[in-house]
Amino acid sequence: MNATIPVSSVKRRELIGFIAPFFLRLIDKVDAGIAAGSIEARLPNGQTRLLGGRGEGPAAHVELRSWQALARLAIGGSSGWYVAWTRGEWASPDPVAVFEVFSRNRRTLGETGRSGGVARLAKRAFHWLHRNNRGGARRNIEAHYDLGNDFYAAWLDPTLTYSSALFDGESADSLEAAQRRKLAAMLDRTATAPGERILEIGCGWGSFAAQAAAAGRQVHAITLSSAQEAFVAARGLPGVTVALTDYRDVTGSFDAVVSIEMVEAVGQDYWPAYLAAIARLLKPGGRAAIQFIAIDDAIFDSYAANVDFVQAYVFPGGMLLSESRFRALAEAAGFDWVDRVAFGADYAETLRRWRRQFDEAVSAGALPPRFDSNFIDLWRYYLMYCEGGFRGGGLEVAQVTLVKR
Repeated sequence: MNATIPVSSVKRRELIGFIAPFFLRLIDKVDAGIAAGSIEARLPNGQTRLLGGRGEGPAAHVELRSWQALARLAIGGSSGWYVAWTRGEWASPDPVAVFEVFSRNRRTLGETGRSGGVARLAKRAFHWLHRNNRGGARRNIEAHYDLGNDFYAAWLDPTLTYSSALFDGESADSLEAAQRRKLAAMLDRTATAPGERILEIGCGWGSFAAQAAAAGRQVHAITLSSAQEAFVAARGLPGVTVALTDYRDVTGSFDAVVSIEMVEAVGQDYWPAYLAAIARLLKPGGRAAIQFIAIDDAIFDSYAANVDFVQAYVFPGGMLLSESRFRALAEAAGFDWVDRVAFGADYAETLRRWRRQFDEAVSAGALPPRFDSNFIDLWRYYLMYCEGGFRGGGLEVAQVTLVKR
């Protein structure tokens, strides 16, 4: 007796057979764009394809369990690729390597992996609604940093520093030691003496303020996160004041300004206002020590015209720097751009360690119970995604000193 095949299954197979050539062409496009490294892909039809493999680089492995994963990539870019991962439409034993391959080949892949058409327009409208005017900046910061001090404390190092560490060159030291080295480097850039005043824009949980105050500086720390402001205030650090204040609203005069990975929350439209505020608040000859994250200038226009996974799911209103554009604005605002030092590999290592500590916290049940498995998966993906970006060179972190002329 012959089994009856459901009509829906027949139609599904017919549809897949009709659109499969489109997906194979997309795979060919990815293959052609991978000049360094490779991706070994097992396809839904059972075939295995080696994409790239023509130059040295990371070797990634992907199991495409559904053609839908490629449809999401083509329509939704990195956000669609994330959704496909959450739905089990693709998997990898090491997603970091996958992201590294895409990052390493960011120029030759072109628009592959970025949304287009109506999807792009919809995402740009979404991003516009999260622009960083005074009200929007407050909401955007709260969406990310007010997840709770207990959440971040579960997996950051004891200093509660949520920015790239600076390792000793061999990554042999602890994350806490590497973070303190970074904070010391930022303090050195201010060229301040004990008793002088530093404004910190975006103070986090107070790690820099505490270290600078211990060295005799007076620090006025500002943040837009209520949770962070309460935490720093409760520490009662001698020589430190903290306020829930927008950088545009700060008054007074300071010997130096420090801003550690805060400018990514400013937004391209507001870079001039950010630099103007620093120029207004600094004494003549004063220094601003900035640690920033930048995306490769060669792909900045495409990045800025889109909304990537991080902007859509993790940090609304965020915008990585174009270093060349930001530097030009800084120089036009009356600053000399001095002693720029990049250390992207250290950020990749920082992210790797954060992810290890995050996973340990999950296994130990140390994360607050209000966060479900979907949230945990999102943050694990976020940490892997960023690590791959730095390992592939598409992202960079650097410190620079802006000297007021």
